[in-house]
Amino acid sequence: MTVQKTIYAGEEAIQLTADGYEAILLPKRGGNLVALRQPAQSLRFLREPENRMDAFKHSPLRFGIPVLFPPNRYDHGRFKLLGKQYQLPMNEPEYQNHLHGILYHLPWDVLDMGENYVILCQEIKVGHPFYEFWPHDFSLILKYKLNSLGLHQEARMENHGDEPMPCMLGFHTSLQIPFHTQSAPLDYRFQADIEQRWELNERMLPTGRRLSLNSWEKQMDENGIYPFDSIMDNLYSAKEREDSQRAILTDQRLGVRFIYETDRQYRFWMIWNNKASGDIFCVEPQTCIGNAPNVALPTEETGIIFIEPHGVWTARSRLYAETFFM
Repeated sequence: MTVQKTIYAGEEAIQLTADGYEAILLPKRGGNLVALRQPAQSLRFLREPENRMDAFKHSPLRFGIPVLFPPNRYDHGRFKLLGKQYQLPMNEPEYQNHLHGILYHLPWDVLDMGENYVILCQEIKVGHPFYEFWPHDFSLILKYKLNSLGLHQEARMENHGDEPMPCMLGFHTSLQIPFHTQSAPLDYRFQADIEQRWELNERMLPTGRRLSLNSWEKQMDENGIYPFDSIMDNLYSAKEREDSQRAILTDQRLGVRFIYETDRQYRFWMIWNNKASGDIFCVEPQTCIGNAPNVALPTEETGIIFIEPHGVWTARSRLYAETFFM
């Protein structure tokens, strides 16, 4: 097991190596973990920016594991919670929304590095570029650990203030299809633990109405579907499996499954395939629905979490591969 500083496509990076896995993190590029590989098998599980850094700098959400705080879209970037008004920049002019926060393109501090882990941090306080949009004194800490069980992610939120703080977190995880250069997209099937789809309006904001899964979505929940069979920009409630839920991308030719497992803090999946173009497939765990504060439903249903003054909140996920015989 090793953790070392390195250079990735001209950028300062941290490389973790353990038990056949390799991961690469770019602290100064949004704290984005841009690579997760099994080098001995020539497998790459995340869509990497290695040979397309200009595209990455322009659209970092299309690569690796970008941090979303808050996740998804917000009507004109405005909402009110517990009597406090929030105004985020309207960065999606097409729909007049705010989209995905700003932490995914800010540099992150490296708090610690160990034998098989790295800890990154954003300290938000007066003077931080995010404070004007989210006026709370808090820390968002990400720990990535690599071992034989795969990549472990722990998100930790610490509220340093004297009033409750809304916690709304997600990750815009971009999976690589295909994992291996000798496979093709048609070799892949995608399964996700889902139970309802949230209706979205013409501005891609949830209406509050929840829909039963159609036959194609039931197949995605039960047996899996071809990831680019239909356009997906869909928000789903995650179906609980014991104390977690999973999304699984399978290479049927190789007999390899890549599994994205999250705890129950992430109660929603956003699934986006870039208009079924065949080049981008994002599986996005979220703690809340998009535009949650503006949807006329209880916070227990929309997923907004409030961290008490000087309180701490944590959430965990794991990404790993397994082989099987057809």
